[in-house]
Parts: sequence; structure tokens; C-alpha cells
Amino acid sequence: MQSSRWSTAAARRRAEAPVSDLRDELYSLLVPLAGERLIVPRACVAEVIGYQAPAEMTNAPPWYAGLVSWGGRNVPVVFFEGAFGQPLPVISSRTRIVIFHATGGKLQSGYFGMLTQGFPQLVRVNAEVVRPDPSRSFPERSPVICQVHMVNETPLIPDLPRLEQMIAEETSVMV
Repeated sequence: MQSSRWSTAAARRRAEAPVSDLRDELYSLLVPLAGERLIVPRACVAEVIGYQAPAEMTNAPPWYAGLVSWGGRNVPVVFFEGAFGQPLPVISSRTRIVIFHATGGKLQSGYFGMLTQGFPQLVRVNAEVVRPDPSRSFPERSPVICQVHMVNETPLIPDLPRLEQMIAEETSVMV
């Protein structure tokens, strides 16, 4: 009788342990760019879609690719690389559009898209695998918060509210 009680208690501890561990982990996406990767919480992403040529916007900066139709909305699409001063990548057969939730309320569609150089990779991150990487700094109004080091990667953490603001400012100028 006693061994049954011990095995039940041990099973309960094993069942409870992963739940507490999961609270300390965050499902994230490693988004491939030209020469860089971004890491973003999975919850920020609405969908990843195949490439479709954006309708160009007159007088838009080069990083503002244009608009695509998604879910019955016209969604602005950007080259992240160009938004933080890097050369624009070439569109290829691997190019995808990551549709982000625009949580700042600055975009009419409620979403914006980012052109990527492949399909994002799902990863689970926690404090043990992610560390600040002070080897680079970024200007204050840049759409990059910082760079981190995780295992064999040094992805950038984008400032998505800042990027949304940049898109909103350009969209209002073009209207």
C-alpha cells in the first residue's frame, strides 16, 4: 500500500514540475533576415505567408515595400534591414512575409508585415539560454532594442512599437 502512495506522490511531482518550468519559457520565432536574425515572441506574430509583391506606395522610403492584401485588409509591409539602415535584400523564392500584430493602435489595419529571407524557426527560450550581447549598440530611434546571445546565435530584439510608429509616420505622409 505504501509504495502506491509514494509512486502517486512522485507522479504528481513530475506532472507539476514541467508546468512551473513552462512559465519561465517563452515560445519565440527566429526570423531570418539578410545577414541577421530577429527573435520575437510567438504571440506577436499573426501568421507567416508566402511572398506576394506589395503594391508600391508613392514617395515611400525604400524600406517601406508597400501594401499586401491579407485577411481582407491592406497591410503595410517593410524590409526590416532597410528600416535600421542596412542594404535591402533581394527577393528570392525563400522570401516570406511575417504578419505582426500592431499593438500600438497606430495602424488602421491593426497589422504590419515584414519581409524575411526564409521561414521563421520556432524556439523556446528562457533565462538560461539568452544573455545580453553588448558587442553592438544601436541608435536611440532605431527599431532595434539590442542584440542577445543564445547558444550559437546572436539575434536582434526588434523594437516592434518603434517600427509600428515608423510605418505609421510614413503612411500618414503618403495619404
